[in-house]
Amino acid sequence: MIFVKGKWTKEKMQDLDQARNLLKKNNATLVIVKKSEILFETNSSGIRGLLEAIERMGRELEGSSVADRLVGEAAAQLCAYSNVKKVYAVTLSKCGKDILEKHEIACKYENLVPHILNFDKTDLCPFEKLVAGSSSPEEAYERLKQ
Repeated sequence: MIFVKGKWTKEKMQDLDQARNLLKKNNATLVIVKKSEILFETNSSGIRGLLEAIERMGRELEGSSVADRLVGEAAAQLCAYSNVKKVYAVTLSKCGKDILEKHEIACKYENLVPHILNFDKTDLCPFEKLVAGSSSPEEAYERLKQ
């Protein structure tokens, strides 16, 4: 079951299931699959993997399925910017979920948390702070790119 447009539905998730399975099997931090082809896989931390995928593949990411360990506002904005179709997150923030829903990106997750925190859990993640208040995925992308 996945969450689409405010409802849980039984939509086929082949690419997303493949990405999720690879994420876990390979202990990756990010896997992107489209039409059963692995477009991108990385173990890099933070938002670097998504930014690198966007820089390398650009619009080729449109319609793809993304599996990521942590999806907060920053990652969700990048998925919206890239016109990703589906997202799986081990941990998804409430704000990230809201952004995915707003952009009609199907999502599946294991843990829903209020916020994504920094590494020592003392404050919000710096990437979340950076994109807070962005008026569009394009603006969030430009902020993160810098």
